[in-house]
Amino acid sequence: MLALSTEVQPILLKEQQTMPTHNRLHKIELLAPARDADTGIEAIKHGADAVYIGGPNFGARSAAGNSVDDIARLCNFAHLYGARIYVTLNTILWDSELKAAEELVWQLYHAGVDALIVQDTALLQMKLPPIALHASTQMDNCTPEKAQWLEAAGYKQIVLARETSLEQTRHIAQAVRVPLEAFVHGALCVSYSGRCYASQYCFERSANRGCCAQFCRLAFDLVDDRGNVLVHDKHLLSLKDMNRTADLEAMMDAGVRSFKIEGRLKDSNYVKNVTAWYRQQIDKILAQRADTYVRASYGTSHLTFEPDAKRSFNRGFTNYFLYGRTDAPIHSFATPKAIGPVVGKVGRIERRSFVFEPDANLASPLTAGDGLCFVDADGKLQGFRVNKVEGNMAFPATMPPLKRGTRLHRNLDFAMDKALSKETAKRTLAADISLREVEGGYAIDMADESGCHVTLRFDYPHDEARSPQHGAMVRQLSKLGDTPFTAHHISIQTNGERFIPASVLTEWRRAVCSKLLADHQTSYERDRAARPDEARLKQMLPHELPFTANVSNHLAEAFYKRHGVSNIEPAFELEQPTGTEVPLMTCRHCIRHALGWCVKKKPAHAADKLALRLPDGRTFPLKFDCKHCEMQVLRPRK
Repeated sequence: MLALSTEVQPILLKEQQTMPTHNRLHKIELLAPARDADTGIEAIKHGADAVYIGGPNFGARSAAGNSVDDIARLCNFAHLYGARIYVTLNTILWDSELKAAEELVWQLYHAGVDALIVQDTALLQMKLPPIALHASTQMDNCTPEKAQWLEAAGYKQIVLARETSLEQTRHIAQAVRVPLEAFVHGALCVSYSGRCYASQYCFERSANRGCCAQFCRLAFDLVDDRGNVLVHDKHLLSLKDMNRTADLEAMMDAGVRSFKIEGRLKDSNYVKNVTAWYRQQIDKILAQRADTYVRASYGTSHLTFEPDAKRSFNRGFTNYFLYGRTDAPIHSFATPKAIGPVVGKVGRIERRSFVFEPDANLASPLTAGDGLCFVDADGKLQGFRVNKVEGNMAFPATMPPLKRGTRLHRNLDFAMDKALSKETAKRTLAADISLREVEGGYAIDMADESGCHVTLRFDYPHDEARSPQHGAMVRQLSKLGDTPFTAHHISIQTNGERFIPASVLTEWRRAVCSKLLADHQTSYERDRAARPDEARLKQMLPHELPFTANVSNHLAEAFYKRHGVSNIEPAFELEQPTGTEVPLMTCRHCIRHALGWCVKKKPAHAADKLALRLPDGRTFPLKFDCKHCEMQVLRPRK
């Protein structure tokens, strides 16, 4: 009964028939992290337009590697919805790794990967497949000049430094034609990415090699040049987490096209909730700005829970330097751990319980299993689990040293985690199906919202029915529950009432769905590598590069020399630079500003010469560049 496919007769969803096709529509991408393929699939289900994931090697999160086969599985799932898969190959490479890196790129290309997020310019010297390259944030992308030479080198997307303001973003967007990607949520590196060498110096674990030891989350004393302790045992480099929920439209208008959630080491529950949260926020903007912006992939995510980014792991929130430096705190000196939102305060205290006075903005009731925390009189974070809740009385598993009026944060949301541990989303593509009577049988046309469409012809007699059949046919063709499709519009076009058994219609429906699924894979088009503009590159690149360019192999060196760079310092990991003031970190975060000692506002409260001291005595001088509003953590003086 199943014949070969006839000519395609496309049908269009009603939304597609009226959708504007202006060239000025900008595609907006929600980019989610994945520590493994299953988490990536959940990110797609919960609304991501793209996912970034580590491959087997050479990713900047060495603990988040994945096999090529798993990445291929993720690509097959994502491409059904027009979603893209980016693999992070963003470590600097040793000479001994260049061949393996090149071979891996070919494997990833054949697996269906859409683009690589890279740092090392050695890849620009390799013989690679036509796979798109994105410039990692570790390339320190925060000026129009840097963006222009990256575009000239052939990078198809540029990941901006987290510190980039809206004004800077706007200038960069005006200088290049390639899309800009920016972080909107998650943990913050205190140093400009790619320019942090503290972990390598202290622990021989290079952040540029995917092995960061999180020096910035340690506790320090702040001392002056006379050895006086000005601040004792605080996490002076530890930042809050980024949350730019309120700034998405402003970022779009400034030129951001890809909105990136940080978190390739985060669990699936985190990715589900935060991805779904930003999907909803972005969709609200797209609905209002349909004449300017359009979503980068297809499908609708049907959720079983209400997303709320505040209910996932966080250290408190900041929009960082999106609007330049403000007085809003970006730091979390008390703890580098999750603190979560304020949920209430302590009322009357009894021997084994206390009265919980909920905050007016409490997202969900306090429940047994919740984790609560508070900052004690010494400025230290204390935490405890709630064992039982009766009315307004909370019973901790172990009674902490609470005081009446203490503000409580929830850093473990038991109800949310329980809800997210189940199947929480299904993503579907709206489809139109048309059953047509043709000579010698019937044809079924099926098209989904992505524009993919197929037609299959079936040989079958035109048997007259004794009773109306259109309703039954529509119901049978609408049964798409075990597929990624959902019925949007069903059309029956026959010459009178025809009888087709339900079992036959079921077979036809399955056949056309399978054909549409197969055509999704064969018709999917990946972005392709861009050809570099060699002449522009030679004009743009400087004649000298410091060690912060992270040149760690002969191919990267050859790339720069080929374009006129004559003097190249080796990467910090290969050879420590000479000099008395070597920056291990370069930060927009300023300890003096955080403590209210900014010299631009009033005379310095403390001596100009300040340093961070670890408990083992190692001392790191601080250098303040007030002209550029930056702070450097220097290598200890010998």
